[in-house]
Amino acid sequence: MAEAETRAPGGYAPKGKNTGEVKPKGTSRIRAHADLQTIELKARKPGWLKVRSPGGQKYLRLQKLMRHQSLHTVCEEAACPNIGECWEAGTATFMILGDVCTRACKYCGVAHGMPTTLDEEEPFRVADTVAAMELEHAVITSVNRDELPDGGAGIYAETIRQIHARVPGCSVEVLIPDFKGDEEALRKVVEAKPEILGHNLETVERLHPEVRPGGRYWRSISYLGAAKRMDPGTLTKTGIILGMGEEAHEIRQAMADVREAGVDILTLGQYLRPSVAHIPVARWVGPEEFAVWKRIGEEEMGFSHVESGPLVRSSYHAKEQAREVQAGAAGPIQEVLEADVPAPAEWMPPLVQLEVNRSDAGGG
Repeated sequence: MAEAETRAPGGYAPKGKNTGEVKPKGTSRIRAHADLQTIELKARKPGWLKVRSPGGQKYLRLQKLMRHQSLHTVCEEAACPNIGECWEAGTATFMILGDVCTRACKYCGVAHGMPTTLDEEEPFRVADTVAAMELEHAVITSVNRDELPDGGAGIYAETIRQIHARVPGCSVEVLIPDFKGDEEALRKVVEAKPEILGHNLETVERLHPEVRPGGRYWRSISYLGAAKRMDPGTLTKTGIILGMGEEAHEIRQAMADVREAGVDILTLGQYLRPSVAHIPVARWVGPEEFAVWKRIGEEEMGFSHVESGPLVRSSYHAKEQAREVQAGAAGPIQEVLEADVPAPAEWMPPLVQLEVNRSDAGGG
């Protein structure tokens, strides 16, 4: 693939949204794809991945409500294939802390760059919107805000508290960043008492450094273990995306690793490439394989629940999980690992080539 096809002029963002300054994603090539025949962006998708375009009355009403309250949803920002189904059912995943992420994961459709503001009133607007929608279960996620001292953990905690106060009986699920391994930031969120605390592993250990350069494999796993240590009654949850070039034995190992952290709920879904700037899809994973991983996870590994399917995303059927799944015990991994390992740079400034005038440089 030519370089012109792999480098985008700007980050991805939903049409019609003002995301501020967005930096380029850079190359979509990764070493793990060197010997693979990947799938072209415009290739025809299998039938099991086709969904109806959103546009129903409830969808349009919710979209208008979000814009009026200056709120963001990961449903839009990450181009979730279930947006029509979920919004028509009156549910959505709110994305707090803005819509520009400080990291540049190579699978993620959220715009990235350097955020400019922190909206401390956002928790109150989210709670008001949850009340207006009469939700029974609210899912809260965010961009990474690595420039903030606590990574935005305080805003998460306040959002949880405001929803619980404004809408008694509404369960709250959070899908948090790793806060760079900061245990005190994690404690802020845990002590706000979300019913489900999630943090996604995203991919297997071999692919992790390239497709998720701002994170760390064992940091993500151990962060969930630390949350379980802080409050064993909290349901913990993680997700893995399939189809980025992983092998079967690596999927099994990643599942086993997160069980070592006592994770209760696992989601498995198909990777869908958001734009030409992101890594290509390595393969389509069929419903039959997803069914096999669900059986292995629940029957062999002991997950309380595995939500597994091509169109599954982190918050899919989240309300049912909050109502029906019971929290299990903490696992052997309970201390945060790799918190002191610096992440590679998310983007590098352009190199400037200086031409030296040889007559001025003392040459001859």
